[in-house]
Amino acid sequence: MNNYSKQIELLFTSEIQFRLASAVRLAVTLEKQPLDLPVEWTYGKHMVKYNEVALRKDQATYASTCLHRSATFLMAVAIKDVIKSIIHNPKNHSDANIRNAYQIARLIRNAFAHGPFHPVWSIDSDCQDAIFEVKDIITLNTKGLQGTPFDWRHYGGPLALLKLCQFVRFEILKDTNTKPGDRKIPKPKTVCYQQGDLILEEIKKLPSRFRKKNHKET
Repeated sequence: MNNYSKQIELLFTSEIQFRLASAVRLAVTLEKQPLDLPVEWTYGKHMVKYNEVALRKDQATYASTCLHRSATFLMAVAIKDVIKSIIHNPKNHSDANIRNAYQIARLIRNAFAHGPFHPVWSIDSDCQDAIFEVKDIITLNTKGLQGTPFDWRHYGGPLALLKLCQFVRFEILKDTNTKPGDRKIPKPKTVCYQQGDLILEEIKKLPSRFRKKNHKET
């Protein structure tokens, strides 16, 4: 396996991990994600019982959000590492998309690495008050961000990082595999639409508790 193939595989791994975390978070929200764990689990010299590792629903909801956030930021880690491994001095590359993709991923990685559960921006002095953009994919304006809490609005959110990951994989590394939008896969069992964190589920008929009951006059 050559270096490019290896880096493509690393990016794809981070991408499908994000996709799985997205599916888990959706399933937990819709109360369709099983929360079963082994009644007894041994690994090496350690053993735990079910009551030691079982999750309550509220814990699963919180954990699925954290899992999704971690999977999102791990894409930035992978992007930064991959670009650095194949391109000499990416911070000063002549191609603005490569340069900006690297800087965005690096700055997000820095915030995440130093505070994975509560990231805070740590912007290098030479990157402050600057705009980094990969056209039509992601934009990071660092003006006033130094030392402030991380917010998805600063960089466009998880889908912006997913698109950046795919951009690096297909446009920079020239992955020859089928692009995600061109795949033919089975339709989902549950039809949902999501806007930000708002989830809308398509239903065939109203649940019985919402149906109007017929009352006979007496």
